[in-house]
Amino acid sequence: METRRDVFQAIADPTRRAILLLLAAQAMTPNAIAEEFHTSRQAVSKHIQILTECEIVRQEQKGREIYYHVNATKMKEVDKWIEQFKSILETEFNQLDKVLLTLKKQKK
Repeated sequence: METRRDVFQAIADPTRRAILLLLAAQAMTPNAIAEEFHTSRQAVSKHIQILTECEIVRQEQKGREIYYHVNATKMKEVDKWIEQFKSILETEFNQLDKVLLTLKKQKK
């Protein structure tokens, strides 16, 4: 049975989030990525595999090397999902501001 991963499962892991931050700055080879972590190359490769399966990271072959890049289009899914919460929280904060202003005026 094949497990279907999504972008949220991929970013749930702190190591994968750290890999994404590295790749956001520049494309890197698996070895270069692995050098940034205190873990085995195989462990980093597994994280890269998950990021690739979720299409957050894409690979590009340059000669004998494979370079990984962040797929900004896929990351927009995360932003779109979070945006829902931003508007809800913004409304709640505005309501809280009104309550606090009312309480402040009542104290005077």
